[in-house]
Amino acid sequence: MILFRTLRWKNLLSTGNHFTELKLNNNTNTLVVGANGSGKSTMLDALCFALFGKAFRNINKPNLVNSINNKDCVVEVEFDTNNKSYKIVRGIKPNIFEIYCNGELVDQAASRDYQEYLERFIIKLNYKSFTQIVILGSASFTPFMQLSSTDRRAIIEDLLDIQIFSTMNGIVKDKLANIKDLTTNKKHEIDLEQQKYDLQKKHIDDLKQNNDEKVKEYEGEISGNANTISTLADQIELFSNEVQQLQILVNEKVETEAKVKKITKIESQIESNLSKFRKDIGFFQHNNDCPTCRQAIAMEFKEKELTLLNTKVTECDHGLKELEKKLTEEQAKLNSINETQKKIQELQIKIATNNTSITETNKYIKKLENLLVELKNKNSSTKKDDDELCIINVTLTDLKQHLCDLIEEKTYYEAAFNLLKDTGIKTKIVKQYLPIINKLVNKYLASLDFFVNFNLDESFKETIKSRHRDEFTYNNFSEGEKQRIDMALMLTWRAVAKLKNSSNTNLLILDEVFDSSLDTNGTEELMKILHMLEDVNLYVISHKGDILQDKFSNIIRFEKIKNFSKVIK
Repeated sequence: MILFRTLRWKNLLSTGNHFTELKLNNNTNTLVVGANGSGKSTMLDALCFALFGKAFRNINKPNLVNSINNKDCVVEVEFDTNNKSYKIVRGIKPNIFEIYCNGELVDQAASRDYQEYLERFIIKLNYKSFTQIVILGSASFTPFMQLSSTDRRAIIEDLLDIQIFSTMNGIVKDKLANIKDLTTNKKHEIDLEQQKYDLQKKHIDDLKQNNDEKVKEYEGEISGNANTISTLADQIELFSNEVQQLQILVNEKVETEAKVKKITKIESQIESNLSKFRKDIGFFQHNNDCPTCRQAIAMEFKEKELTLLNTKVTECDHGLKELEKKLTEEQAKLNSINETQKKIQELQIKIATNNTSITETNKYIKKLENLLVELKNKNSSTKKDDDELCIINVTLTDLKQHLCDLIEEKTYYEAAFNLLKDTGIKTKIVKQYLPIINKLVNKYLASLDFFVNFNLDESFKETIKSRHRDEFTYNNFSEGEKQRIDMALMLTWRAVAKLKNSSNTNLLILDEVFDSSLDTNGTEELMKILHMLEDVNLYVISHKGDILQDKFSNIIRFEKIKNFSKVIK
């Protein structure tokens, strides 16, 4: 379980140069109130930035720095997990990212990816999972039911702590690809060694025949191989000439790519001008008075301006069509160049293959010439050749045995790959938890006075049935009903995380959940559920402080004083 203790930040958004500090585990439930823009939701951005390097809301990292002080933006979060105390420090201007474990800095050089180390080995949550379990907000939050099937799978695997199987599957996949390459190379080696064996055996058999016949035969082979070399050399020359010609076309690639970029840029500029012209046309069509000087716009001037603007719009439309035509031509040219590059690679492979064949053929010719010398000198001896054949045979046997070992190893990896892929062992684990997940969701929906039957299948697609057994999907419901489903899912994920104890945390933050689509009854039922949660430090950010304050044991108020947000407890 992750026990969040303290969150501190300064020079973050509207916060000034003095640290704002929250003791996250001091109170069971806390209401956070304040006017719009007072900095209530900054705590969400601070927490997400400290853990994941990005804000909860859709804010670019440079814009997180307070625009008045414009430096020394620092966020610190302290928590306990796995019997260890951690402190994360992250800052902008200057950039800071430090992880402390039991007071000692974790060496960044020891981890290839510092952020990955934090997410995988310390908090064991990624950004998507964190925002599904810890934070439910109205800004930059994508409810589970609006995520793709892939993202839904990733979150549930994260909760069930089975993402290790995906990592293992990647490793096995790489191993399998490597073994396939090794197997292919080993087969090639065997083919080459078999050719050497066959040639050597044939050579020994030939030596046993009549020397005169063998001399004629070798001379014929030498002549034939010489012709082969000549043919291969001619092919190489033809291939090389073709490569040179094709290379001329490829040399135009950089220029063509530059043209495509330039056309795209011009097209964007014209579209921008076109939008401005149309906006001006709209202005003159719907306004008779100047909004600045409050004087009437002369009809003659208006008609003249509209004629000019319409002409410009026509010119821009025509220009866009011409640019689109030119862009299509250049893109087609670029595609042709890419195909030409592929053809050049194919030709280069053929050239390399022919060169290898020429080298091997020359070696064979040299060998035949040596045999001819031996035959003509009548000094042929088969003992040495028999020894060489024996050596080749031993090598060939070893290569075949190695190939058998590789094929056997490949079989094991293929079995492991089938077990570790999405339809394998992970599906079996998910199957065990789906009934629990669906039961918990329906339990929380009933507690929220929303009586439907919710069911997630193995593909993480939902089926929702009403009392009359009509089937619906998430998008069929009203915003209030959707919010009940979102809350039920969040509470379910927290319950599953608590069961697994891998992603369990004491912190739950609801940002303006009570301010949107929940009706009075939904608000009351949700508060009952939240008060029943064990080992949870609940934070509710709301504009309804006057309505909700009697339901919370602690209230934090944010106020903006001289352009800086401050906490008034």
